[in-house]
Amino acid sequence: MDTARTDDAAAFDEFVESHWRSLVRAAVFLGAQAHEAEDLAQATLVKCYTKWALVTAADDRDAYVYRMLLNTLRSDRRKLSWKLRSITVAEPTIGDGSEAAAIADAVHRAMAGLSKDQQEVVVLRYFVQLTEAQTAAALGIPAGTVKSRLSRSLAYLSASNHLAEFAGGAR
Repeated sequence: MDTARTDDAAAFDEFVESHWRSLVRAAVFLGAQAHEAEDLAQATLVKCYTKWALVTAADDRDAYVYRMLLNTLRSDRRKLSWKLRSITVAEPTIGDGSEAAAIADAVHRAMAGLSKDQQEVVVLRYFVQLTEAQTAAALGIPAGTVKSRLSRSLAYLSASNHLAEFAGGAR
């Protein structure tokens, strides 16, 4: 029995190590600020730990865990009446990566124009890089709905004035 617990603990540790950054990044792109994203990732991983047998038994572990992240985010927002917040960028100084900050700010501003459902699909599909099937499983929607939401979202983002200068032209 102790060997099984040790194996489970090692498997969970490995899972946390490989998924932590991706969970935090997904939470940020879903509208959480950096410190909130870390809290959400941690809360999700606590839930994973307490239900590790279910997580390991899932047909698609990644989809299952990102569904847990989304549910945690939604629950927290309901409880605290969070609203999506735009991320403000501190005044850049020379050599501080201001272009990367400008790109991140532009992406966040453009993403803020999408509906919550569209944001979730874009984040899971492109930032987390789940497959269409995994994204559908994580959101509990058909794969066709993922495709249509992505299509509308990408059309909106491609026309976004926030991203125009990074796409090689102004709108």
